[in-house]
Amino acid sequence: MSTDLLAATAGQSSPIDLCRWPALGRPKPAPGRAAAARALMQRIAGRTGIHIRLADSCSFGPATGPALDIADPWAFFTRLGRDGKIGFGESYMAGEWDSPELVAVLEALARHLDTLVPPLLQGFRRLYEPRQPAAEDNDQAGARRNIARHYDLSNELFAAFLDQTMTYSSALFSEGREPLEQAQCRKIDRLLDATGVGDRSRVLEIGTGWGELALRAARRGAHVTTVTLSVEQAALVRRRIAAAGLSGQVDVRVEDYRDVTGRYDAVVSVEMIEAVGIRWWPTYLTAIDQRLAVGGRVGLQTILMGHDRLLATQGSWTWIHKYIFPGGIIPSEQAINEALGAHTSLALTDRFTFADSYAITLQRWRERFNENAKLVDRQGFDQTFRRMWNFYLAYSEAGFRSGYLDVAQLILRRPDDG
Repeated sequence: MSTDLLAATAGQSSPIDLCRWPALGRPKPAPGRAAAARALMQRIAGRTGIHIRLADSCSFGPATGPALDIADPWAFFTRLGRDGKIGFGESYMAGEWDSPELVAVLEALARHLDTLVPPLLQGFRRLYEPRQPAAEDNDQAGARRNIARHYDLSNELFAAFLDQTMTYSSALFSEGREPLEQAQCRKIDRLLDATGVGDRSRVLEIGTGWGELALRAARRGAHVTTVTLSVEQAALVRRRIAAAGLSGQVDVRVEDYRDVTGRYDAVVSVEMIEAVGIRWWPTYLTAIDQRLAVGGRVGLQTILMGHDRLLATQGSWTWIHKYIFPGGIIPSEQAINEALGAHTSLALTDRFTFADSYAITLQRWRERFNENAKLVDRQGFDQTFRRMWNFYLAYSEAGFRSGYLDVAQLILRRPDDG
């Protein structure tokens, strides 16, 4: 075997480029940890109802449960024993395990996440789970690096699985069979309605995405300032705005939210707070408060997790951090309310949750991503990247289907504004 390539396994039909994916090389032996991981997976199969099938014909768990097939048991249990949840994801990327029912397996794990590890071992979480690297802190320099690592991969990659609005956040479905584009427009319009955006409204959008919200606000007659740290996004959004004949109404800036000035009748931010980092939530919410004009409204769309889960995982460095969203953390509604009360004059006046819609949204993205595998390949993303991205989308979908995650539109106002 060469030093830069790893032979294919059952789930990975082409060699892994170890120059690009160094963590996916053959793991160093750790027989004691591997044995503990095997015992843990037997426990997990019994608790979750998944059916774990090993290449040596051994199996754990009920035969009727969703199947998890381990093609390389030695590597799988070694990675899991050495690197925990990060090793679990990396083992999938390496093709050492797979599943014909990936979302169902991950959903079953998510539903029982708090009881998978014995209580005694949970108490040692901080000893065996890696901590978030200081380099991924979201100060102004770190935020630019973190955003670039995800959102500047290429506009064409995101176009391979998003709908024509290029909206990368949860849609809002009235029924599951409607077109994704229609459900995305419903989500945006609901947020614009709730924040009173109309003719001549001054709107600040923190986190541009690929511009659909700014476009729809401008079509209502609003004047929009939208800020992003993604150079790739900004370039495409400017082209979309110009093509729509709305350049005079939308100012697209590559700018940190901490540097924005002025006052606005509405401040909207869709699934941006998750990228801010827990240390910076007070700064982010204070900036929103300072930018809001008297009588204005704030519309935040955010993914949410339970507050107990936030407290248990804050500071941990996970597979999602390492490969998908460096520096990110999902807030709880309680944490947002506490930061609002301590650092701003804003208060929550309305909330609307729609987790089922996010599960459908992620399913649509994942299906389209896999349908467009050849297009993704032509853009220079290899099979290991595709397995990583498929795992990310399935992992996220399972989070919403299990109830581990929620998504909400939160409307904020100043109580003394009337």
